[in-house]
Amino acid sequence: MSKSARQRSARERIAEERRKQAAHERQRRLLLGVVGGVTVAAVAVVAVVVVRDRASQSDQKGIAYTGPSAPAVRQADGSILMAKNGVTGPTLEIFEDFQCPYCKKLEEAAGDTIYKAAADGKAKVIFRPFQLFKAPDHPEPVPSVSRRGANAAFCAPADKWASYAKTLFAHQPKEGRDGFENKELLNWARDLGFYSAEFDRCVVYTQKAQDIAKATDYAQRQKVNSTPTLRLDGKDLSPEQVSRLMSNPSSLDQILASAKKS
Repeated sequence: MSKSARQRSARERIAEERRKQAAHERQRRLLLGVVGGVTVAAVAVVAVVVVRDRASQSDQKGIAYTGPSAPAVRQADGSILMAKNGVTGPTLEIFEDFQCPYCKKLEEAAGDTIYKAAADGKAKVIFRPFQLFKAPDHPEPVPSVSRRGANAAFCAPADKWASYAKTLFAHQPKEGRDGFENKELLNWARDLGFYSAEFDRCVVYTQKAQDIAKATDYAQRQKVNSTPTLRLDGKDLSPEQVSRLMSNPSSLDQILASAKKS
């Protein structure tokens, strides 16, 4: 090969290498543009979701129970006894966790029916909130949400139980999402007309932590390992009875009547 031929060949190789490098650089820039666009889009979607979540939370209001109600008192163990004067039984106990989706379904479907049964003197109803969802069995934020909900419920005055419980269940965060923030818990109390400096301190400083621990220990000793657990005169309702109550609240009369026959 002549000298001039060798030079042309070298120039061609260099030109070909430069073309390959230029093509590679164009491909790299294109890839970065696509990835960057996807990242920006993902961030935008997350931002929209966060903004919407915060907006929806700010729109949440306390929900007042306005139906028939029996006198409600907080017992020494922190539970709420709701019963018409002079009524001694049957006794319906409800073990619940405010992060529990099925407890929410029970409240939405049959809560008013249960409150009315107490008001009509058909039963003594005892509400036993506790913390079922605990670490390490459940990852955060579920345990913290459960604890904050229970603490606020323990802080609330007994005569506001129905309204505040109804509010907590109505605004229950989806499992795995944060919620029941102090600001929300306090604002709902304002909506329901019982906010006070004492309630504020109780919520912010989790002053009912010991009561929650005692209630949770009691539930465990009673072998309550799921919620909602409904216990009539010491005997648990069957899953079928609870399911029927949620689909047909009027079945509560039949359930209560069965206790009087036994």
